[in-house]
Amino acid sequence: MTHDCCARFTSNHIIKFADDTTVVGLISDDDDSAYREEVHQLINWCDRNNLQLNVNKTKEITVDFRKQHPTHTPLTINGSAVESVKSTKFLGVHITDDLTWTTNTTSLVKKAQTRLHFLRRMRRADLPISALTTFYRGAIESILTSSLSVWHGSCSAVDKKALQRVVRTAEKIIRSPQPTIQDLYTSHCSKRATNIIKDATHPTHKLFALLPSGKRYRSMRCHTNRLRNSFFPQAIRLLNTMKKIP
Repeated sequence: MTHDCCARFTSNHIIKFADDTTVVGLISDDDDSAYREEVHQLINWCDRNNLQLNVNKTKEITVDFRKQHPTHTPLTINGSAVESVKSTKFLGVHITDDLTWTTNTTSLVKKAQTRLHFLRRMRRADLPISALTTFYRGAIESILTSSLSVWHGSCSAVDKKALQRVVRTAEKIIRSPQPTIQDLYTSHCSKRATNIIKDATHPTHKLFALLPSGKRYRSMRCHTNRLRNSFFPQAIRLLNTMKKIP
């Protein structure tokens, strides 16, 4: 049981999934003491519970958009320095230190393209369109839309074209139109936002606040395109265009 493995500081979060554990820390005024103490507490917790952290598989990524920022002192675990990287994979999504998504989309496109080979073989075997569509939805579209609501809004035009190119290729093989990535993104955002609104215990439930009229949600103030293109502002704008809001 890992229920007692939780963050000790409000500026930190500990995310656990299966045998993976991620520590996320917000560092303000160049003071990373709370973050480092959190990591130290996690190491102690592992020792008390007879668990061993694999330093070789542990990576640290720093996201800092300031033009000038100090050199970050590497973390150490049991005397071994943790490798600092520019990109890491988190729950199947490639995250880079500049929060761009080319690395992630390139990986997804490459993986999806390998599945097109099997779709072509199924076509040569004269399988019906329904069977080809089922395979496409389960083996190719599911790859292209993995965590779609997280990253698609911030993708570059080039990345979006690369994703849609795979869909167009699949359409030619199947000989039947398929939903565009943009349409799927809109659907994913709408469903995810609706689920958050219905769940009052969700940590981000309060971000979806109705205006006094009760007909629209309050827009988020965004000072950067990075925030403006992220999920929550995009979802709120999408909900406000719907005839009937959830």
